[in-house]
Order: sequence, then C-alpha cells, then structure tokens
Amino acid sequence: MGRTKTFDPAEVVRAARAVFWTRGFESASLPELQEATGLSASSIYHSFGSKRGLFDAAVASYLDEVARPRWQPLTAPQVQPAALVDYLVGLRTALRSSGTLPADHGCLLLNTASAPLAGDDTVARAVGAYCAELRAAISRGVDAARPELDPAARACLADACTGQVVAAFTLIRVDAEQAARCLDAALTLVDPEPAG
Repeated sequence: MGRTKTFDPAEVVRAARAVFWTRGFESASLPELQEATGLSASSIYHSFGSKRGLFDAAVASYLDEVARPRWQPLTAPQVQPAALVDYLVGLRTALRSSGTLPADHGCLLLNTASAPLAGDDTVARAVGAYCAELRAAISRGVDAARPELDPAARACLADACTGQVVAAFTLIRVDAEQAARCLDAALTLVDPEPAG
C-alpha cells in the first residue's frame, strides 16, 4: 500500500514555480527545489516524475494562477471597452513593483523561450500556445476598445500591442524604464486620445 501524501501539491508547485521563474529551468538545482518545496529528491521524483515534470506543473500553475487571471477581463463573455487599457495599465504597475517576480523576472514562459529548454518540442508548443492565447485576449480587448476600426486594422493593432507586451516582459529584467515605455506605446496605440 502506497504512502499517503502529506503535502499540498499545489503549494509545492507554487514554491517550485518561484524557483524556476527566478532561476530558469536549467539553473534551478535539485537542492534549491528541495529547499523551496520542503520535499526530498525522492518525493519530487515520486510525485512529479522528474525535475522536468515539476517544471511542467509549474508552467500549468503559472498559466492558471498568474497569466489567465490577469487576462480574465479580456476573455469574459462581454469585454468592456476599457478592459485592454486597464490590462496594460495593470501590467505596467505590476512590472514597476520592484521586488515581485514579474518585476524582477518578467514572464516564466517568455524567459523559457530564450533558454536551451525551448528546443524541446513540448516546451516550444507551450510557449507558442501561451503567445497565441495572449494575442487572442488582446485581440478581444482591441475589438471592444476600437470597434470603429475595420477588421484588418484591429488585427494589426492586436499584433502591435501583443508585441509591445512581449517586449516589456523581455526587457523588464534588464531595463525597467524601457519595459514601461513599451507598455506606454501600446497604451497610445489603443487609446491615442485618452480622456482628461
């Protein structure tokens, strides 16, 4: 009869997620993961199969607990006209909040896109799916914010805003001011004449 788990898997994954987010998959050592999660190496392997299995769980957790909640107003059944501006302003605030994981380390998935692990087909698909989901959410925000534009112009605007968000996440680790300017540019594109 197998032993009963005496830990909360979601809490373990969150703790590991912080290590992977801070250090990256390759640099996150098993001792660091053990210290963060409170699990032995054998418990990590028994519960998640491997360090990679734990990383995959951390990515799923990142999407469900970090990325998608921020996009939620853009994916709601009825998207409000101000939803995209609110998202961009909120993201800018989050990235300027020094001492937080997003401000200090950007986006877990986009960081992975520039790491050796990105050569793995499963990881490449996960990063691609993340970017597509982000773009789809921003597109819905554009549609709500700028309904007067024709579909091609709205698609172009969604691509431009998505690019600025990706750039901000990429730059935040080295140049917070430039990252903020990327989001300011996206805000100007969406709302060229903000009220008052």
